[in-house]
Formats: sequence, C-alpha cells, structure tokens
Amino acid sequence: MSDLFEAAGVHPPDAPLAERLRPRALDEVVGQDHLLGEGGPIRRMVDGGRLGSMILWGPPGTGKTTIARLLAQAAGYQFQQISAVFSGVADLKKAFETARGRRAAGQSTLLFVDEIHRFNRAQQDGFLPFVEEGVVTLVGATTENPSFELNGALLSRSQVFVLKRLDDAALDQLLIRAEAAEDRALPLTPEARQALLALADGDGRYLLTLTETLFALPAGTVLDVQGLAGTLQRRAPAYDKSREEHYNLISALHKSVRGSDPDAALYWLARMLNGGEDPLYLARRIVRMAVEDIGQADPLSLLVANAARETYDFLGSPEGELALAQAVVHLATAPKSVAVYEAFKAAQRSARETGSLMPPAHIRSPATKLLKDLGYGAGYQYDPDTLEGFSGANYFPDGMTRPTYYAPKGEGHEEKVKARLERWAALRAAKGEGAT
Repeated sequence: MSDLFEAAGVHPPDAPLAERLRPRALDEVVGQDHLLGEGGPIRRMVDGGRLGSMILWGPPGTGKTTIARLLAQAAGYQFQQISAVFSGVADLKKAFETARGRRAAGQSTLLFVDEIHRFNRAQQDGFLPFVEEGVVTLVGATTENPSFELNGALLSRSQVFVLKRLDDAALDQLLIRAEAAEDRALPLTPEARQALLALADGDGRYLLTLTETLFALPAGTVLDVQGLAGTLQRRAPAYDKSREEHYNLISALHKSVRGSDPDAALYWLARMLNGGEDPLYLARRIVRMAVEDIGQADPLSLLVANAARETYDFLGSPEGELALAQAVVHLATAPKSVAVYEAFKAAQRSARETGSLMPPAHIRSPATKLLKDLGYGAGYQYDPDTLEGFSGANYFPDGMTRPTYYAPKGEGHEEKVKARLERWAALRAAKGEGAT
C-alpha cells in the first residue's frame, strides 16, 4: 500500500511527520542555500542537466537523502538507494548490473549510498570502474570527514559538498511547515519554542520528531520552558570520541587557551565533558598546554595543571571537573611563551645533526686517575666560587659553533629570565668565548 502512496506522490496518513514534510523540490530544502541556491554548485549541475558524482558530508538531519532523491528527480535519473550498513558485495553487484541494464536502455542511474564511509577500502574501490564508465552517478552520504574515511581514488572522482547544520532560521521554517500541515500552532510559549530549536541542535529530522510528540499532547496544553524540558528528553550532543569531532573540539579548546580567551576555553571544555569525553584525557591535554604554550612565562601553570589532574583523580566527576575548569582559566589568562618549546625542538635537531660529539674535557667526569691523567676535569671552574657566580666557560662540544636555542621574548616571568641571560651573555663575551 505504501508503494501506491509513493507512486501517487503522497504519503500514507500514518507516516511520520518528518516523512510527510519531506521536500518535493530542491527549492523546498532549507538551510543549504550555499549549495542549492542561485549560483550554488549543485544548482549549477541541475540547471546544466548533467550530474557529477559527489559526496554529501554533513551532520544528521540536514537533508542528504532528500537532496539525492530530488537531484535524481530534477535531472531525470532513476534513483536507486543502498545503505552501507545493510549492504554487501552482492548488493553492490546487483545495483551495478541493474544500472548497466538501464544505461543500455538510455536511462541514467543515480546510485545513492547512505553511510558510504562504512564500506571498507576494498568495497569502495569496487565503485571506481562503474563511476569512471558512467554506469552510475554516485551520490554518497556521510557524517564523517571524507578525507579520513574514503579512498583517495574515490574522492578524486567525486566532488565533496559540505552540508551545514540547520540554523535557527531554517529550523523555524520547518516548524512553520509542521504547523501548517497540522493546521494548528505548537502548544508552546515563545520562550519554549526557542528552547525547542536549541534542543534540535541543528537536526531537522530530530526537530520534527520532537514536534510530533508535542502535537500529540492533550488539547489545551501549553508548555513553558520548564514544561518542555519535562516532556522531551534532551539527547546527547553529537560527539564521537574516536573521530573528527573529537579532534576538532580538542583543537578548539587548545587554541582558545593559546589565544588567551578563558570564556571560549570553558565553553569547549564543557562541550567535550558533556559529550562524554574522558576527563583524564582532558587533564593530560591541559598539562601539555602548560608546557607548550606558557612554559617559563608562568612556571606556576604547570603546577596548576598537574594539581588539576591530581584533584580530578582524587574527587572524580562531577566535582573534579571544576579543577579542570580552574586550570583552563589559569592557563588562558597566563602570559604565553613558546620559547622553551621552540628551544627544545632546536636542541633536538642539533643533537641529531652532531651525532656523538663528546663534551669538552673540562666538564667531563674525572672518575679515575687514568681519566684525570687524560685531562678530564682539568681547568674546570666551580661557578659559585667566581666573583660574579658565573664562569663563562664553554659547555658545548669542542669545535661546535655556539648556538642559541632559548630566546625568550620577555613575557611574564621570562622578563627577568631574559635580563639574566643578557647579563650572562655580556659576561661570557667579556671573559672570552670558550673560557675554561
């Protein structure tokens, strides 16, 4: 029976609201004007009457499947859909054979592959000859970064289009359509209506699912924000600790700290914790921020970061998370310096390049009489015994030009360190470079 409804271009009366409101033309798709609007790349394909293979990459509920269906309809292609979750090699072979038969009859096929990233590399390679020959026009949908999940060969034969999460304006358009379809307003106060948009988190399909629940409430019900929260269950935010979103958010946290923005840093910390990130992973990254981005400009930062890690270990969640927040704020508001970070990288390069050069004899350990006879330790000056507390001796291998690795700019605590280094450099020059 559902096939009869579909053939007639209508939906059965018991179909979910999201299905009943599925757009019937590209112009009805909301939130993706950068692709489908006038001058957009997909719109240009449709206007030209010829589709190219493409990957639609975007969050759930942004219209990937709908766009694929409407593209086939607009271009006069036969729409064929498979899902990488439920399909295997036999299903792919059957799809390609069917498409080849249509092609022989003069009919083009748009093969829509949902969750295409779930096919393994060998299965993805199986698409290549059929895409190259034009047997199918491939439209793949994925919520994962294609550059991580899809073969380079497949990407080189497809254009990648990024779909945006739906903003409040686009989501509100869906609510207006839902109200028109039901011929009544949602039972919400204006504030609760705004809260509903926030609950949807950019997912149009999820918004309409929530809306259907609200339309099922008893007549006369009007919910405020608190009532809405009690009626609907907030879902977990979209966050995958092992995939791209994880790296995007930790990058945002780290760069917010580096950019001295405590408010943004707290926001990204909260986003990751709300998404289920391991707090001890965050604690380790906070320690790294202290040594990489702050260093000697505020040596206390490393102590604060380590103390936050130990405090979380001791208290656990949720109390221990406040210690992580305190550390993030301290680091974000601390003076920044990468002088130690850069100095150590430069020293590592020199260590690789100079191989096994020995220390100069005067700072080698004269542990035995033989070593003393060989000159080990000869001429060594004990710096605290000198007039300035600084001997100016050369501590690099003989024959190695003295490099400068550590060059603080003078932020925070390093202002005093810089002045000290400059005074020592002047003393070293006065005493004669390489003095022993």
